[in-house]
Amino acid sequence: MFYHAQKLINPIVADEPDPSAANALQEGLGGQFGEMRTMMQYLFQSFNFRGDGKAYHDLIQGIAIEEISHVELISKTISRLLDGAPEYHGKKFDVPGKGGAATMEMAKEQQNPHHFIVGAQGALPVDAAGNPWCGSYVHCNGNLILDLLDNLVLESTGRLQKCRIYQMSKNKTLRATVAFLIARDEAHEMAFAKALETLGVDWAKILPIPKFDSSKYPEVKKLIDAGINREQYHFRLDGSQMAAIFSGPAPANDGTELITLAEPKQSYPDPGAPERPEEFAPGLDPELQALADALVEVKVKIQKSAKESKE
Repeated sequence: MFYHAQKLINPIVADEPDPSAANALQEGLGGQFGEMRTMMQYLFQSFNFRGDGKAYHDLIQGIAIEEISHVELISKTISRLLDGAPEYHGKKFDVPGKGGAATMEMAKEQQNPHHFIVGAQGALPVDAAGNPWCGSYVHCNGNLILDLLDNLVLESTGRLQKCRIYQMSKNKTLRATVAFLIARDEAHEMAFAKALETLGVDWAKILPIPKFDSSKYPEVKKLIDAGINREQYHFRLDGSQMAAIFSGPAPANDGTELITLAEPKQSYPDPGAPERPEEFAPGLDPELQALADALVEVKVKIQKSAKESKE
């Protein structure tokens, strides 16, 4: 059972729309080493976990729950990069294209026109080539060491690919989200490497990947300096044994310490997405819009009354 707070795990930085950057970022969402795979792989490993190694279960499940927030963040970032790309300035209830204007003519020239035809300027569960995300990407081996090794390779490969995506665009919206994911991928590398160490596996001889230094990217360095690459969250309301593993010296052997927390120290408002009349989204006609506006007005009055009564 999961609970959801209507917050983002990292802020989405404003910049100009950039459909090409959005498509590159699709690889980090729906690619073979993207956030959808990490989310589903760790969730299924936790759902199928057998035996009494609760600390290992809690570690895998805590990261899995965080990955849900990463899928949310990267999806909303892609939507932000797409939003307003056609620069439609018509009125809300106009018929876009009326009078011979092709309001989304630019969409047919993009690397993935499905962002406009199918996704209504939103993220899709595909990779950067438009291939649908595939459940066969998910590895749940039923062997703890094998699963942990698989997860370490997955995080390391995903981190490497995100560094490449970072270098594909100067767009601040893309770079801020990708930088955060690079830093968190490093934390997850440390988590799975530490878990393997507690099981007596000398992973560093075969997988020296966490030694890769991503602090050369200024946005990533800022996050590393804040220590988020050495934190891990369990998101449990009923307690967790994650700290039995994720604590003590980091496997990177750089003098840093691993810290387990219940949740991230900060979360950020989710501003929502504006309407896109040219996509007929959300598609309310004037009568339904009037009803929706009235409902919002009543809700605001109730919230204001409740706040005043508390004071």
